Amino acid sequence: MKTLLTQEQIQSYQQDGYLLVEDFLNQEELSFWRQSVTDAVEQRGGKKFPGKETKTGKDDGINKDADYYGKVFDQMLNLWQTNEKVKQIMLDERLGKMVAELVGWDGTRIWHDQALVKRPWANPTSWHLDTPFWSFSDKRALSIWVALDDATYQNGCLYFIPSSYHHTTFENPGIGKNMDAIFEFYPQFINSKSVAVPMKAGSCSFHNGLTIHGAGANMTNGFRRAMTCAYMPDGAVFNGIQNILSDEQVAKLKIGDLLNDDEQNPLIYSKSKVPLY
Repeated sequence: MKTLLTQEQIQSYQQDGYLLVEDFLNQEELSFWRQSVTDAVEQRGGKKFPGKETKTGKDDGINKDADYYGKVFDQMLNLWQTNEKVKQIMLDERLGKMVAELVGWDGTRIWHDQALVKRPWANPTSWHLDTPFWSFSDKRALSIWVALDDATYQNGCLYFIPSSYHHTTFENPGIGKNMDAIFEFYPQFINSKSVAVPMKAGSCSFHNGLTIHGAGANMTNGFRRAMTCAYMPDGAVFNGIQNILSDEQVAKLKIGDLLNDDEQNPLIYSKSKVPLY
């Protein structure tokens, strides 16, 4: 993995709220990621979450219109918890260190991973924010997005509105059918120029969870597969939003409690601690 960052890359990310890293994986690593994710998805049998019966594309309490959203992408979360090879990939300390260097925190925990698969002729992913969905509130939280297939203009590459994360908030407009719905909440960006980020398979991008972003429709008869992971700082606390947490986990939490359960949110890098994995 190409995990060494230059100061220019760090500054670019901190200014724009996203960063493209080309050729992040070599061909051997890309083959391993592809096969591992494919196996993990097949093992799930369409189940979106570990231990839950909710199927991808169905009403999950977040996206209510299953008919439309089921045709945006297949989404399966926390594959690291159900597949040993994906666990090996996601809990790599090098990823945690790379994230920490980008945002300037001391310790990196996984919030969740997710495979995102746009099927042939899939709907676009409308402009949205990530962090407001999550069970903690930190303006530095971010995700990695690794292309397992070439992500092109034709099959649904990512788009970003640069520097938007400096001005967005934790108010959650959700993910609507209309691409412009987010601008009802953030009208100052309605005339902004978006930036497309096509990338070759094996390349990746990072983006802040408050950066306005989306993806195009898949206008092809092929798949556009990506493996992603969302990260939070060590020390993040519960904000009252359930998101991916189980009913049992939420019942044990009070607002302000640390989200430091290593079975749910493993510490994969720390300047001062030895990771558990």
